[in-house]
Amino acid sequence: MNCPACGGAMTDRDFGAARVDVCDSGCKSLWFDWGELARLDENHEGAGDALQAALLNPRENSPDRGRLPCPKCGIPMFKHLYQRSKEVNVDECYNCGGFFLDSGELHQIRDTYMSESDRRAYREKLLSEIPEFTETSKQIDAEKERTEAILSLTRFLRASYWLGAK
Repeated sequence: MNCPACGGAMTDRDFGAARVDVCDSGCKSLWFDWGELARLDENHEGAGDALQAALLNPRENSPDRGRLPCPKCGIPMFKHLYQRSKEVNVDECYNCGGFFLDSGELHQIRDTYMSESDRRAYREKLLSEIPEFTETSKQIDAEKERTEAILSLTRFLRASYWLGAK
């Protein structure tokens, strides 16, 4: 398999929790097959010399680079923020589920990894900054209160009221 960024040959390496393809002879990028990145995205996961070497590589990423082809499928991958890090863009193949990380991105993902509570707080922060979301949330809450009030006022119209059920 060849690296989609520089064209160099990628070598299969043992990272402890997964076997990862590494562009040893070129840009030092990493290819994770489906499910492998999730086994290595936290600091306590994985082990071995290959992982340690990958974590020492500096981050190199061209922000104006176009979409890269998947090294497995050949279809263009999509660039987006990694789900557990609000700072690292990754390239993902939506066909095979693989992830391509440029040099240094695994280290940055592990450094900025967000727990579930961190993700929830970050999501709430982002949503609160959208005026339409805040306004819509207020409207929904007002509708809920109105619905509960109507149900309370019309309880005597229901058969359960007259039959003594609650």
